[in-house]
Amino acid sequence: MSVGVTPQAPRSFAQRVMRGAAFTSGGFVLSQGMRFASNLVLARLLFPEAFGLMALMAMVLTGLTMLSDTGVPQSIMQNKRGDDPDFLNTAWTLNLMRGVFLWLVACALAWPAAWLYEAPELLWILPLGGLSLVMLGAAPTRVFSAQRHLQLGRIMGIELGSQLVGIVTMVTLALIYQTYWALVAGVLVTGLMKLVMEWSLLSGPRNHLRWEKAAGSELLRFGGWIMLSSAFGFVLLQGDRAILGVFLTVEKLGIYNIAYFLAFFPVLMAHTMMSKLLIPSYREMFAGRDGEHDRKIRRMRLGLTGTVMVLLTIMALIGPALIDLLYDDRYAEAGPIIVMISCAQMLSLIMLTYDQAALARGDSRRFFWVIAFRATVQTCCFVAGAALAGLPGALLGQAVAAVLVYPAVAALAKHTGVWDKRHDALFAALALLPIAGALSLHWDKIAPLLP
Repeated sequence: MSVGVTPQAPRSFAQRVMRGAAFTSGGFVLSQGMRFASNLVLARLLFPEAFGLMALMAMVLTGLTMLSDTGVPQSIMQNKRGDDPDFLNTAWTLNLMRGVFLWLVACALAWPAAWLYEAPELLWILPLGGLSLVMLGAAPTRVFSAQRHLQLGRIMGIELGSQLVGIVTMVTLALIYQTYWALVAGVLVTGLMKLVMEWSLLSGPRNHLRWEKAAGSELLRFGGWIMLSSAFGFVLLQGDRAILGVFLTVEKLGIYNIAYFLAFFPVLMAHTMMSKLLIPSYREMFAGRDGEHDRKIRRMRLGLTGTVMVLLTIMALIGPALIDLLYDDRYAEAGPIIVMISCAQMLSLIMLTYDQAALARGDSRRFFWVIAFRATVQTCCFVAGAALAGLPGALLGQAVAAVLVYPAVAALAKHTGVWDKRHDALFAALALLPIAGALSLHWDKIAPLLP
């Protein structure tokens, strides 16, 4: 049975949110489970430097993607013309042009990146890996239309299927050749399979090149602030690796990347659910503006924050034991790093969902200023902490930044009418206990990382 871009049968707001949450959370757990299993296998077949090279490639490509974000998915999800074929074809044309442009920039950055990070392998890795940006730009807008209407089941299936094919490719090539090229090939195969499945399995109008002036102006006006916001969003999400890549060896960066993947898993799950659920949910809440929708959003936030807090606490407590159990001695330092990353993220949880409310209202300008402020404060605290106490100090700086930026984020939430001070106070207080417990329990492993 095909899935269209508009609901085939009427469902209540709560039904669609719960159904979307089930698909999103279930798909995320399966996705990360497959990624984790492949990570364990690849860690034995390859070497830490291979993961460091992939972290650098991912950082550059993610940076290009975020620094040029035109906000097409958000525009389609929140705009009143989100189901208009002319609007959708104009959005697709914009995305495709952006993908080709980003690939050319990735090729141009290969030599500077190889020189800056003293990794000559990037001369070839970046141009080839950059082809995934073209594939991303060619994705049909039916993907975003399905997200607009919270029809996420088939999208999850496509993401999981393409990921599985990519993982099989990586493991097979790593087993045969034992080289980092296996990881690069996996990225390209995943992107290609995802693109083919999106075009062939999602029903709806097929995109073609089209530029409607009114739609283009609307997309660029909304996307201009999104682009600026994403530039600072890159600093928020990838700035640690961009900075550490200069100061750490490729091997140490690979170990950090292993720890980051495990520790950041709960937060990444929250970001995934936010991106697929909250803009449509907030849009409906603002349209109806009744107390019932408001209460359901608050309960959803409460459940999401509580779940992520519990998962971060578990990772902070078992991080070193988990690394000792699953990895060999080359990755031992990842254990205490997991503890520190998990603790650093706990205080930022209370702010996770507020910015999506601004986008649901179409207020990309105010969203930009808050993201810019957060990125600036976090970068300053991260660099200052690193200068004073190395990696532990840098991660402490992230936690301090979360406290310093909260008033600005709360002001944004208050302006959009979604601020929940009881939620924020509760989880801020609850975070202190697991942070203190985990740091005390594992201080003997953290202390050697201090300069």
